[in-house]
Amino acid sequence: MAPPAAHDRRLSSRRPPSAMIPAEGRRASINRERLVRTLTFWLRPAFALRVLNRFQKVVGFDRSMALASSALTALVPLGILAGAVLSNLVPHDTAERIIRRYGLTGAGAQAVDDLFSPAENASGGAGVFGLVFLTISVLSFARALQRLFEQTWQLRPLSVRNSRNGLYWILTLGGYVLVTGWISAALGGRRTLNLVPALVEAPVTAVFLVWSGWILSAKRIAWIELIPFGVTAAVLATLYSWGAALYMPHLFNTYASRYGVVGAVFAMLSALFAAMFLLVVSAALGRETAEELTRIRQGRRPSDHEVRQQWENVVEQTRSQWRSVRKHVSRPRRGGGDDR
Repeated sequence: MAPPAAHDRRLSSRRPPSAMIPAEGRRASINRERLVRTLTFWLRPAFALRVLNRFQKVVGFDRSMALASSALTALVPLGILAGAVLSNLVPHDTAERIIRRYGLTGAGAQAVDDLFSPAENASGGAGVFGLVFLTISVLSFARALQRLFEQTWQLRPLSVRNSRNGLYWILTLGGYVLVTGWISAALGGRRTLNLVPALVEAPVTAVFLVWSGWILSAKRIAWIELIPFGVTAAVLATLYSWGAALYMPHLFNTYASRYGVVGAVFAMLSALFAAMFLLVVSAALGRETAEELTRIRQGRRPSDHEVRQQWENVVEQTRSQWRSVRKHVSRPRRGGGDDR
C-alpha cells in the first residue's frame, strides 16, 4: 500500500489545471470568455447584415437628410422666437447658448450671433402668420420622425391623422430641450469637452427617445421594444456630443469665413445630418436588437457552433480575397518586349 504522501502527490497530479488556478483568475477568465462570446454573438455577420438591410429599407441616408432639413426649418425659427420672447427671463439667448456650448470663436461665433439674434428695435412677439408657420414647421419635423418609426417598424402610415400626438411630442421636446440646456449650462465648459453633461444627459435622452417612438407611433410600438433603440441612441448621442465639441468650432469657423451668416446655416445642417444619421442607425439597430431578444426569449438563439461557423466563413472569404489580391499584385506584368 502506497504511503499517504505519495497518494496525495498522485491525486494532485490528476487534478485538472483549472483547479490549480486561483479563484480570482478563474473568474477573470470566465468573464473574459463571456465578453468575447457576447461580442461575437451580437457582431456576427448575419445580424450585421440584418441591420444593414433594415437601414437600406428605410433609405437611411435620404431619411437622415430629410430629418436634418426638417429639424433645421423647425429649430432655427423656434430658436429665434424663443430668444426674442425669453430674452428678459433667461441670462443667455439661443445664440449665446450655442456659442458657449461648443466654444465658438471668431467668424463662427459672429455668424451664429447674427443668425439667431433678432434685429434691433424688433418686437418680442410673433404675428399670426409667424406662429402658423412655426407650428407647421415643427409639426413637419414631428411627422418626419414619425415616418422613421413607421418605416422601421413597418407600420401603416398615419400622416396628419397623428397630429395630436405630434403636438404632445412637441411639448415634450420643449421640456427636453430645457432640461438638457440646464444640464449643459450647469456642468458644461470647454475643459469638460461636453463629456460630463453628455453623460448626465444620456439617461434623459434614452427616456425621451423611447417615449418619442411610443407617442409618435400612436402607441402602436410597445415601449419595451423601443428600449434597445433608446439606449443605443443615447450612447451614440454621448459620443457625438464629445466629438462635436472637438470639431464644431472648426466647422463653424470654416463655413462662416467663406459664406458669412449662410455658412452658419450650412454648418448647422451638416451637424444635424450627422445627428440624424446616428438616429436612423439607432432605429435600425434597435429594431433588429428587439427582434433578436424576442427570438432568444422564444428559445431560438443561434448555437455557438452556428456563430463560430459564420465567423469562420467570413475569415475564410477574407483570406481567399487577400490571396487573390496578392496573386494579382505579384503576377509579373507583361510588357511589350522587343520585336525580334
